[in-house]
Amino acid sequence: MTTLVVLLALVVALLVAGSLWLVATANRLDRLHVRGDASWAALDAALARRAVVARTVAVSVLAPEESATVRAAADGAESAPRAEREPAENELTRTLARVDRARLPPPLADELSDAEQRVVIARRVYNDAVRDALALRERRRVRYFRLAGTARRPEYFEIAEPDLATPSGT
Repeated sequence: MTTLVVLLALVVALLVAGSLWLVATANRLDRLHVRGDASWAALDAALARRAVVARTVAVSVLAPEESATVRAAADGAESAPRAEREPAENELTRTLARVDRARLPPPLADELSDAEQRVVIARRVYNDAVRDALALRERRRVRYFRLAGTARRPEYFEIAEPDLATPSGT
């Protein structure tokens, strides 16, 4: 009888420990998804700021045809749905790379450089959050017990980074 009680207590203890592990893992996965959502919001804000600065650059000192190109790229990047955002943002990056920074007033050149650096940092933070969430989601026990629930699988956001080595205003 005592052997049966000890065995039953051991089984119950293992079930409780396993349940606690599953709950803790599901909670961590949820926090990683929240972190991903928050970092996407920061990336979206940085991209929007870059588009606003690009439009400011377009109306400041650029020639009319170059101004129209920059404005169109900024509008396209800002209004693109999330699924089509990467190519639109890459187009804006390429368009801004063709702008001669020496023609810009130094405060505007600094603002553009700052906006581009913030996009780079926000994209890296977002992709780090995606990497961490995907690493946990790919674990066998997480998949077997479907701990991710109905949460959308996060995806990396890959865009070309601007050349940040060129000093602003030169």
